[in-house]
Amino acid sequence: MLGKERDGNMLYVTGDTHGELDIRKLNTTNFPEQYSMTKEDYVAIMGDFGLVWNDGKEDLYWRKWLADRNFTTLFIDGNHENFDLLKRHEVVEWHGGKVQFINDSIIHLMRGQVYEIDGKTIFTMGGGTSIDKEFRKPGKSWWPDELPTYEEYEEALRNLDQHNWKVDYVFTHTISNNIMKFMRYEKEESELNTFFDLIEEELTFRHWYFGHFHADEQVKDNYRLLYIDVIPVQP
Repeated sequence: MLGKERDGNMLYVTGDTHGELDIRKLNTTNFPEQYSMTKEDYVAIMGDFGLVWNDGKEDLYWRKWLADRNFTTLFIDGNHENFDLLKRHEVVEWHGGKVQFINDSIIHLMRGQVYEIDGKTIFTMGGGTSIDKEFRKPGKSWWPDELPTYEEYEEALRNLDQHNWKVDYVFTHTISNNIMKFMRYEKEESELNTFFDLIEEELTFRHWYFGHFHADEQVKDNYRLLYIDVIPVQP
C-alpha cells in the first residue's frame, strides 16, 4: 500500500490509545507508512480513544499532534471515554453514517452506523464494560454511557437491515461472548457482548476488528484483536 501509485484511500486500524498513554504508536518511527499518506487516508482506533477527556492542555496538545499527521483519525468510543464531553459535539452525516468532528482531522464514528469509504462498508458499534468501574468515580472517570442504549441497538439493527446484513468490515471495542470464550477471557459479560453474539450469527462480513483486551492477536480467521499494531485492513 506504499508508493505514489495506488488505487483508492488507505485505511489502517489499531487498538486503544488511552489518551496520551499509547498514542505514540502513531508516530513516524512506529508507523512510517504515514509518510506516503494524505488526509484522504485514515487510521481507525478501536475505542478507548481518551483524547476527549477533559479538554485540558494534554487533550488539546495531542489532538493537534494527530491533526498534524499525514492521515485523518477515525475512532469509535470504548468504555474509557468522557461521554459528557462527547455529547457536546455536533452530530452530522459523513459517508452515510452519523459522526462527530472533534476537529477537522479527528472523527468519532458513532454507534450502530454503516459507513461507505472507498467502496467498502464498515459497521461500527462502540462501547464496552469497565471491569474496574468500582474503583472509578462516576462523572469523573466512569460513565454509565459506556454501554449502548436501547435506541442505539435499534438503530444498529435498522442500519444493518438497510444493508441486507452484509458489510466488509466491523469495528468494535469489545467483542462477543463467543469470541471472549474462545480467547479464554471471562472477566465481563454485558448486553453488548450478547448483542454481538446475535450479530455475528446473522451478519456477513470480511473482517471484524476490535480492541479493549490490550493484546495483538489474530483470533480465528477473520477476527483481529488490536492494541499496539497498526495494520492495513485486509482485502
